[in-house]
Amino acid sequence: MLKRWPGNPLVTPEDVRPSRPDWKVDGTFNAGVARIGDTVVMLLRVAESVADAAAGEVRVPLLEPHGEGWRTTTRTFRTDDPAHDFSDPRMVRSRADPREVHLTSMSHLRVARSGNGTDFAVDDAPLLFPADRYERFGCEDARLTVIEGRCYINYTAVSDLGIATALAVTDDFTQVERLGIIHAPDNRDVCLFPRRIAGSYWCLHRPAPLHLGAPEIWIARSPDLIHWGEHRHLAGCMDRAWESAKIGGGAQLIETEKGWLQIYHGVDADQRYSLGALLLDLDDPRIVRARLSRPLASPVEDYERHGFFPDVLFSCGALVEGGELRVYYGAADRVMALGTCALADLWAAMGV
Repeated sequence: MLKRWPGNPLVTPEDVRPSRPDWKVDGTFNAGVARIGDTVVMLLRVAESVADAAAGEVRVPLLEPHGEGWRTTTRTFRTDDPAHDFSDPRMVRSRADPREVHLTSMSHLRVARSGNGTDFAVDDAPLLFPADRYERFGCEDARLTVIEGRCYINYTAVSDLGIATALAVTDDFTQVERLGIIHAPDNRDVCLFPRRIAGSYWCLHRPAPLHLGAPEIWIARSPDLIHWGEHRHLAGCMDRAWESAKIGGGAQLIETEKGWLQIYHGVDADQRYSLGALLLDLDDPRIVRARLSRPLASPVEDYERHGFFPDVLFSCGALVEGGELRVYYGAADRVMALGTCALADLWAAMGV
């Protein structure tokens, strides 16, 4: 249903200056999106790797302890080392202990701005760069949600301790305050609601069960955006190929007259990521009112099928403007793209 913007991709690695002269930008993707006044703001995930790795080597960036803080350094692996698995381009995994993983890139979060929602100027410096023990491997996949006049940033904090969710807040996208971890590992794909419901803040989240179950969408409530409880399973995988392996929240929740709209991702057995849509009750978001039975979009374009990790559509931000749904999504873990559809068409397809 999603019509691709003819100028896609909107942002590519070639558009972004590396944060260090000895690094290169591998991906500019999975951006949170918000409209702030007359400006559409994207908070890009910028994935960088070491630029001068020798042949037969993989050099991974990471944080190491330095005095009372942390500093960025690199670790080198030989690709002919039988002790490690290099089959996934995103990571180096120990064969002796598959839980021992290093990422081949380190991500930070960087601001891009647009007056028309399609032509973006990217800042030269990061807004949020990995800074502590919980961000040792990077800051990823931000969502932007304006709540009570402030813009909250929830993002994935990645380290050898696991994949956690952190929260920060900004008033001007120049200064930012870290508020800490709000969901312990392994938990990601957190999507905030833009206002209180029945006196509480709400979020979707996606725990990753180790022993039983599948990665699926849960919902929780909070008195203060920091402490979360009353966790409840909200939506699971379905017996249809495109979302049979796992699902997770995507964009921040969007309030519409029909309910809370959630653009999420579904993954099939071949690790192919598509986009779907849920509609939650306005007064009780634990109630699913409707769910799109077919994908909102699946990877078909070249920039969606080929990239750092192929066949991926992953949205962290969407807007509804003038009766049109605008979905900003990362494609193939490399670039940012835009797709649109009439909200009326979406409601018809969802039967509401």
